[in-house]
Amino acid sequence: MRVQFAIALAHLQRRRRSTLVSLLGIALGVAFFLAVSALMRGSERDFLKRLVDNSPHITVADQYRNARVQPAEVRWPGAAVAISNVKPPVETRGIRSHRSKLETIEAWPGLRVAPVLRGSAVLTFAGQQQGVSLSGIVPARMKDVSTIDEQMVAGTLDDLAAAPNGLVIGQGLAQKFQLGVNSTVSVVTASGARIMKVVGIFRTGNAAYDEGETFTLLKRAQVILARPNRVNRFIIQLNDPQAARDVAAGIEQAIGYKSVSWIEASEDLLSLLLVRNIIMYSVVTAILVVASFGIYNTISTIVMDKRRDIAILKAMGFSAADIRHIFLYQGAIMGLVGSSAGLLLGYGMMHVLASVELKPPGVSDVVHLPVWWGAEQYLLAIGFAMAACLCAAYLPANKAGKQHPVDTLRGAT
Repeated sequence: MRVQFAIALAHLQRRRRSTLVSLLGIALGVAFFLAVSALMRGSERDFLKRLVDNSPHITVADQYRNARVQPAEVRWPGAAVAISNVKPPVETRGIRSHRSKLETIEAWPGLRVAPVLRGSAVLTFAGQQQGVSLSGIVPARMKDVSTIDEQMVAGTLDDLAAAPNGLVIGQGLAQKFQLGVNSTVSVVTASGARIMKVVGIFRTGNAAYDEGETFTLLKRAQVILARPNRVNRFIIQLNDPQAARDVAAGIEQAIGYKSVSWIEASEDLLSLLLVRNIIMYSVVTAILVVASFGIYNTISTIVMDKRRDIAILKAMGFSAADIRHIFLYQGAIMGLVGSSAGLLLGYGMMHVLASVELKPPGVSDVVHLPVWWGAEQYLLAIGFAMAACLCAAYLPANKAGKQHPVDTLRGAT
């Protein structure tokens, strides 16, 4: 093995120009692989972080995934008579026995839960009207399951807890109505109109959310929406967001109400990210495949130039496998050296990309390119590069191993 390695290294040193060109191709391929992968994976993680942080990991609503089977159908399958135009009894919607179900969910390990009563209302101020979603919350619990307290630009959720008639609104709505902290607005629902005081303003950057979402105390919302002692959803955050699908299925089975994980709610976006990753890895792998043709050309030229040397080595007792190993070593050497140089170059490119600052039109905040620094992408880049180099070296190495020394020494072509 030592002799084979020494011969392989000597061949590469004798053809320095073509060897350097091949190494440069591999280095650039690995560097661009890392840069593109870091940007794509970074943007994916940034998107998922925003998606996960700004929405509940699991939402339990006051509805059932499938219609409940009626007792008559259970007792007499297929014998019930269908009656049309029957008006069902009017009842106050909400999660029944929500306190006991809340305790059931709280007993689940690794999660935090908050009860919410959500309904529709109309805000009126100085002749202006805006339809909004009104959510009744418990501020102390909401802090554990939402980032809304971190996004407050005026006031806090603690101010809401201290104001029985308080209201928290988005910055977009505040600007539209020219409202500030301590301003009063009229909140109109089906049960009537009430005057409420703005105690906090938040900004998420989502225009629709900032203009259409409002928060008040749970007990106040129950009065305003005429749903005493009711909640119609549980908002749940997990320590491990990736476990949301399994936990949601367990909660739904335990309490009966429909539980939707963020994974289920965002299946279309997640499938889009999967397709994007496949396209990204196909493109960057193609760069390495193109670079490997330089190695194929270099080793093929060495095989053609060293035909007589190969014949002499075989005559001295080298087997076909030994000859193949010499040229495979050349591919491995160029793969390792090119990958090492590519890792350093790619690392520098990632630092340059991370320092880029962008300011999209209409956005006040400066945006940095999201770059992912995970170790697995370095291993993946080396793995793809080595596979491409060894595959490129195998064909000429196999050809060299099949040469017949007698024909070559006799001068046969």
